[in-house]
Amino acid sequence: MHILPQLRKLEEAYPEEIVVLGVHSAKFPAEKETDSVRQAILRYDIRHPVVNDRDFQVWQRYAARAWPSLFIVDPEGKVLGKHEGEYRFEDLDNFLQPLIAAYDIKGLIQRSPTTWTLERDKQAAENALAFPGKLLADEASNHLFIADSGHHRIVVATLDGEVQDVIGDGEPGLRDGDYTSAQFNDPQGMALDGDILYIADKENHALRKVDLRARSVQTISGTGQAATSFMPPGPAAGMPLRSPWDVTVLNGTLYIAMAGTHQLWAMNLAASTIGPFAGSGREGLSDGPLGQSWLAQPTGITHDGEGRLYFADSETSAVRTASANLDGVVETLVGIDLFDYGDRDGIGQRVLLQHVQGVCFSKGALYIADTYNSKIKRVDPSTKETTTLFGGPESGFLDGIWGEARLNEPSGVSCANGTLYIADTNNHAIRVADLGTGQVTTLELQGL
Repeated sequence: MHILPQLRKLEEAYPEEIVVLGVHSAKFPAEKETDSVRQAILRYDIRHPVVNDRDFQVWQRYAARAWPSLFIVDPEGKVLGKHEGEYRFEDLDNFLQPLIAAYDIKGLIQRSPTTWTLERDKQAAENALAFPGKLLADEASNHLFIADSGHHRIVVATLDGEVQDVIGDGEPGLRDGDYTSAQFNDPQGMALDGDILYIADKENHALRKVDLRARSVQTISGTGQAATSFMPPGPAAGMPLRSPWDVTVLNGTLYIAMAGTHQLWAMNLAASTIGPFAGSGREGLSDGPLGQSWLAQPTGITHDGEGRLYFADSETSAVRTASANLDGVVETLVGIDLFDYGDRDGIGQRVLLQHVQGVCFSKGALYIADTYNSKIKRVDPSTKETTTLFGGPESGFLDGIWGEARLNEPSGVSCANGTLYIADTNNHAIRVADLGTGQVTTLELQGL
């Protein structure tokens, strides 16, 4: 996922010389389904063909060993090189330029632009929301903030669905300004602090600040480019970030689920400084002191209001916790390791989730979006007991009570007034679940 921007740069730099072909060899069972692959292609705006290598046939024939793996194939079909892991566009560009020149001299490059008809453009036009990633329900202000990720904007509505504002012009980009001129790129998690809304602007690798009174958007950290190396703490302005996916505010500190570096970061809002808070940067599941722990693509974060953070550690299909104190530790509530996943309720290590992405805390309980299982579950932080609330054995789009309801890869959850608001990502919808009656309905956004 983190190499997609580099591939986009490659496609834009060499539209007549290079063809990018994606091969999807799934890690999680839910990723093997062709429709799931299709939805991911639409959600992440992938603009090249992708093969669903569900049985690992291409993986084996090319002797792939790691995600991601990049193979360079010449015009005659010969494999020229292989790279495992992420990379910088500049390094790849330096490698490809002389190759293109050499094959051009031989007359082997057919210079014709490769264009594809993108279904994503049609889907975005057909839906009021497009792949909503996260949302934030606020009781005090009666506001529901929706990250309309596929439309690159933030929708502001009342809790009953009356749209009041749209923040962003709907085009992907990184631009500050008023509501109508500002631009985002796949915005995700949000946190509210008084009249200030903080946003994890994922594909811009930036943190944005919205002044709801002044109706203005400002970049407070990030450069628009992904960080390429470990960054020590420092001034927030201009600090390179890598795929910030969610944020939460606690006691003057903005905590960030920094998926791209497998860490939690913290920004002191008064001092405007930022840096790693938990996670060594090594991908995996290992508890212990904050800086020594291992995380794996955290994509959701929340807190209990009393100094404890909870986060969704997606690649380990885990829900984990950390003290907000600098001398605290990271602990795992449910989840086992990188390749232990499934769909099983229970207590502690008996529980299996599948790429959980969303998490919120309300009245002593955690509510999680068990994304690839298309379910919403409840986790008791004290007992580590996990119970399915909403969603059935297969994905779908159906209102109903408790397990009768069907969801499709929900990514975000937020609670207000005893009601759970759900970003039902692949259904392009916001679902509303009454935690008392168990009734799930679809929120009708009025005025969008």
